[in-house]
Amino acid sequence: MDDARRSRERSRVAVAGASGLIGGALVRSLTADGHEVVRLVRHRPRSADEVRWDPEAGRVDTAGLTGCDAVVNLAGAGVGDRRWTDDYKTRIRSSRVHGTTALAEAVASMEQPPRVFLNGSAIGFYGETGDHPVDEEAPAGEGFLPSVCQEWEAAAAPARHAGVRTVFARTGLVVARGGGAWGRLFPLVRAGLGGRLGDGSQYWSFVSLHDEVAALRHLLDRADLSGPFNLTAPRPVTNREVTVAMGRVLHRPTPFAVPAPVLRVVLGEMAGDVLGSARVLPARLLESGFRFAFPEIDGAIRAAL
Repeated sequence: MDDARRSRERSRVAVAGASGLIGGALVRSLTADGHEVVRLVRHRPRSADEVRWDPEAGRVDTAGLTGCDAVVNLAGAGVGDRRWTDDYKTRIRSSRVHGTTALAEAVASMEQPPRVFLNGSAIGFYGETGDHPVDEEAPAGEGFLPSVCQEWEAAAAPARHAGVRTVFARTGLVVARGGGAWGRLFPLVRAGLGGRLGDGSQYWSFVSLHDEVAALRHLLDRADLSGPFNLTAPRPVTNREVTVAMGRVLHRPTPFAVPAPVLRVVLGEMAGDVLGSARVLPARLLESGFRFAFPEIDGAIRAAL
């Protein structure tokens, strides 16, 4: 069955992290196409489309997942939301690992489990790659984010062992006005305060929000796809190229540069992620036939405006 036919069939999809940037966009896309979406929430459900879960306690109302064709887990504390204190690093890790474990075990326990469990992940899996391009065949890197991503993906094992098709969406830097790195960049550039970070040579593996959602739906629809997929545009660009493109598209100067030592003082350990280089390629996604609507950085920026 082809993707077009699947997209016309009405599915029931459960989404954790539906209030986030990517989760919210995915929910809007699914509902616009007539699919039924149930949102996993931590509070007492207020409507028929809400299902309660407590990721830290490992509790999921599996009755609310009955009849779901897919479960999508995009929940987790924002990596760039605040300075990485020891407490916040624990929250970043636990929110991902505990939430994935709870959902994977819930899916595995169901008499009629969903056909697919699509779990979030990130290109942080690869760590620092410098100028060297990597795809899904590359091993995990070293450091905090690679270790989190490995535990995050490993936590989905119960679903996979139960025979549920399990997919990991290793997402790059999402180009969008509403959140993430670009959510902070847009106001700065519009104000004429934009500029490169450090020396600007570090690679940023970006993806437009439009292509991120389209790729997630592609992975949901294709019954032959499982395992890790890099959700990044085909040509990563350097931070210097991003800065120039932002100025070009927004018609604003980008004269400033934030020196690496200043970033380390302001951001602490998180500065390593901002200054680090990740040149990540979407090899498996392209091989599966997916086509990007915004493969170049200028188009991705314009799509976010």
